Amino acid sequence: MPEESEHRKILVVDDEERMVRFIRMNLEHDGFLVGEAFNGKQAVQKLRDMTPDLILLDVMMPDMNGFDVLEIVREISNVPVIMLTAKGEEDDRVRGLELGADDYVTKPFSPRELVSRVKAVLRRTEGVSGSMHGLLEIDERLKIDFDRREVWLEGKTVRLRPTEYRLLFHLVQNAGWVVSHDQLLAKVWGYEYNNEPHYVRLYINYLRQKLEKDPANPKYILTERAVGYRFVDFRGDKLHSVAQG
Repeated sequence: MPEESEHRKILVVDDEERMVRFIRMNLEHDGFLVGEAFNGKQAVQKLRDMTPDLILLDVMMPDMNGFDVLEIVREISNVPVIMLTAKGEEDDRVRGLELGADDYVTKPFSPRELVSRVKAVLRRTEGVSGSMHGLLEIDERLKIDFDRREVWLEGKTVRLRPTEYRLLFHLVQNAGWVVSHDQLLAKVWGYEYNNEPHYVRLYINYLRQKLEKDPANPKYILTERAVGYRFVDFRGDKLHSVAQG
C-alpha cells in the first residue's frame, strides 16, 4: 500500500529562505514533493504551474501578506491551505480560517507537528465515502449529490470548500441523529484536533451562511445545546436524540 505522502505536492510560501529550506527538508524526508515560493506573486504563479495538493502559507510577508495571497487563491482554487502564524497571534488564526484556510500551525513548530498537520488536512480533504449515493432531495430548496460532489440551492450550484463539504457529508450521513462536537472533530478534522472545538462552530456557521435561508434560525443544521448538531431528518424517519455510534 503506498504511503499517504507519495507523489503529494506541497507548495511552501515564506519569505524566509531558511524557513523554506527547513520545511522542505522535513517534508521531502517524509516523501512529499515540494515547491517553493518566496512572495505572494510567486505563490500565485506556482499554484497555476504546479497545481499543488496543499499550500503552506506564511502570514507575515512583505508586499503581499498571506491573507492577500489566500484571498486570491480562494478565487481560483479549493486547494487546502495551512497558514503559518506567529506565536500568540490569535487574530491571525481566526482571520485565516474565516478567509478559507483549512488549518494553521503556530511558529515555532516541530517537524513532527508540521508533517502531522499536513497529513491530517490531506486526509480530510480527500473524497468522502459512504452509503449515500445518487441525488438526495433534502427539500424543494436543497439537493445534494455526494457521488458528484455537488450541492444545489434553489437550482444553483453552491461552492463548498473541502472541509465544509466533508462536514456536511457527516451531518447528512447521520440525518436525524445528534452528532457530538467531539465526533465531528474526529471525523472531519482527525483525532489530532480534539482540543480545537472552535473549528466545529466556525464551519457550522460557514455552512449555515451558504445553505440556510435564515442562518440565525436554521432549518437544516440544528444545534443541540451543549451536545452537538443534528441535520434535519429529511427522510421522514423518527428523530433520534442520541448520536450514532
